[in-house]
Amino acid sequence: MIESLVYFVIYLVVIGLIAFLLNYLVDAIPLQEPFRKIAKIAIMVISVLILIILLLSLIGVGGPLPRLR
Repeated sequence: MIESLVYFVIYLVVIGLIAFLLNYLVDAIPLQEPFRKIAKIAIMVISVLILIILLLSLIGVGGPLPRLR
């Protein structure tokens, strides 16, 4: 159980870092405002869905968490 929690924390950090970098990239690219807002919302929705899938696999509803080894 502890090993699964450690893997979840690692995945949480990695997904957060990727979401932050994608948000930074969206801000750096000159886009018009509606497209920028849509891109940011899509990044956050996908990140949250990935975290929900990981949480469900942690409690045993889905498949096991993928291992980093």
